Amino acid sequence: MLEPSFLLADPTFYAVAIPAVILVGLSKGGLGGAAALMGVPIMALAMHPVQAAAILLPILIVMDVFALWTWRHWRDALTLKIMLPGAMVGIGLGWLTAAYVSADSVRLIVGLVAIAFVMRWAWQTLALGRGNKSPHNRLIGSWWSMIAGFTSFVAHAGGPPYQVYAMRLGQDPKLYTGTAAIFFAAVNAVKLVPYFALGLFDTTNLAASAILMPIAPVATLAGAWIVRRMKPEFFYPFMYIMILLVGLKLVWDSVIAFWPG
Repeated sequence: MLEPSFLLADPTFYAVAIPAVILVGLSKGGLGGAAALMGVPIMALAMHPVQAAAILLPILIVMDVFALWTWRHWRDALTLKIMLPGAMVGIGLGWLTAAYVSADSVRLIVGLVAIAFVMRWAWQTLALGRGNKSPHNRLIGSWWSMIAGFTSFVAHAGGPPYQVYAMRLGQDPKLYTGTAAIFFAAVNAVKLVPYFALGLFDTTNLAASAILMPIAPVATLAGAWIVRRMKPEFFYPFMYIMILLVGLKLVWDSVIAFWPG
């Protein structure tokens, strides 16, 4: 682990951490996509990935506060009612299996699911000419929310499983973004407890979080500003492209991790 004094003095830390927080903040503001998953890998260029994840979590909490305020008038209560309980179960499973489950294995599975999800949408929309809007389904929603909670805890990759369910609803972009903001704010808040229990919030990590904290609101509000000006016919294709990039990146990272030598 890096010492606080080293973090304050080393320019490499700022070179990797500042862009990482900006990208994650834009995503938290509503852009979603691959930017949200680039935070830990970028910061891992200068520190251990576990330390990077621990440093980012308090920053994510601050971003969540600004996202909640920005999208406070937009939420789908039924989506939250269906998905939040499953997410809590997924976080619990992640906590219980933290010592046994490889984060790279989870990234590979989530990446493949994300790619398959986009391919299915592309086939239905482009080849079959069918829309992607579907009604709520409690069983499907509970399943994917549990996966989202688990992968968010283990690999900071809860976005794609959430999107597999939520994107199929075809909601207005503002409604989709506001609901997602509440969902992930709750997930990140609950994750604080097991992260504390696992000893990830030591003085080194908290000092690094404090250094980066002022960037969080600016980047989050910038992402929200962009989403507010997107039309649905542009928002959803854009989001599917972002999900595809997420899936490809997750698969690539896991393959590199598993590759011999």
